[in-house]
Amino acid sequence: MHETTTLLVEVGALLFLLGLLGRLSRRIGLSPIPLYLLAGLAFGHGGLLPLNASEEFFAVGAEIGVILLLVMLGLEYSANELVGNLRSAAPAGLIDGLLNALPGAAFALLLGWDWVAALVLAGITWVSSSGVIAKVLGDLGRLGNRETPVILSVLVIEDLAMALYLPLVTAVLAGTGLLGGGIALAVAVGTVLLVLVVAIRYGNAISTFMSAKDPEALLLGVLGMTLLVAGVAAKLQVSAAVGAFLVGIALSGPVAHHATELLTPLRDLFAAVFFVFFGLVTDPRDIPPVLLPALGLAIVTMATKTLTGYLAARRVGIAEPGRWRAGLALVPRGEFSIVIAGLAVAAGSVEPKLAALATAYVLITVVTGPMLARLPDLAWFKRWVRQRGAAQRAQPAPVPD
Repeated sequence: MHETTTLLVEVGALLFLLGLLGRLSRRIGLSPIPLYLLAGLAFGHGGLLPLNASEEFFAVGAEIGVILLLVMLGLEYSANELVGNLRSAAPAGLIDGLLNALPGAAFALLLGWDWVAALVLAGITWVSSSGVIAKVLGDLGRLGNRETPVILSVLVIEDLAMALYLPLVTAVLAGTGLLGGGIALAVAVGTVLLVLVVAIRYGNAISTFMSAKDPEALLLGVLGMTLLVAGVAAKLQVSAAVGAFLVGIALSGPVAHHATELLTPLRDLFAAVFFVFFGLVTDPRDIPPVLLPALGLAIVTMATKTLTGYLAARRVGIAEPGRWRAGLALVPRGEFSIVIAGLAVAAGSVEPKLAALATAYVLITVVTGPMLARLPDLAWFKRWVRQRGAAQRAQPAPVPD
């Protein structure tokens, strides 16, 4: 009885604190993710006031948080939209992967880490935060801008890439080696293709099993199916997160719309739990030694991500100001980076400093990203862009041979 009482006190106090931090983040115009991570660091191993009774609760809640983040991501897109985006934005996605994954891998190798840690760090630096970016675009009133579809296309390509990357890295972390990782990747590719085909041809039939008119039944049905498929996917070494993502893609129409509305509060709750749990299992005393490397890695990959968005926007004919808005909006890393680092921490077989480096790296990019996204709206930046464009137009055209 005493343990249950302590659990209720710890969970209640921490969730109440998260509510206050979320409200504070909205007031100052930042994402709540860094504040949640800091709360986890404060109450975790080596923190100011370690919480022991509630750690198991937050561990289970963190797994559910990842699953809900991914199913909600899948619900945002139909299978046809995903296929269309894959075709149109594939070149931008390739540039994105090369410019942002390779620096992470190279950085790990420079630190003397093994190839498994390099594979994990490549994923951490590769993927931008869809949640943070969506909030920034909404706050800045840019959802209707010409460059916004370019930003979303890059994010969709990254989401699809994660559906293939996560099973690969999960298998490698489990110690199955490259062969096991290749098999897991092949299974993931086959599963994704199968689900896309089923969703395109039979998505409406699947959705008819769920009643959009009964909120309670719809919530229980979608949540239950998501957890079931995620669990089966994990048993098959495909990754629970990928299984949840595919469930979201398979649902369509009014069912997907109403399920999104019903699941959003649950996602917000358990996503906050996930970020807190990552902080809880990271010893804050490990962060100062990796702070400078994290800052250097952040500077490099914020520049490469800005270049990614700039080139992607230029490719479709967006003007110079829109190119900079696209590039700077893509800077923040967040949920997926922490998910990938969390997988490595759970495996326990990777470089022990990786969790601290990932936490510091995400904190830096999530705090600075929204501020950098505001640069194109400043008068001096607009003036610099105009002067740069005028200088380029003033250059003489090359004389043909």
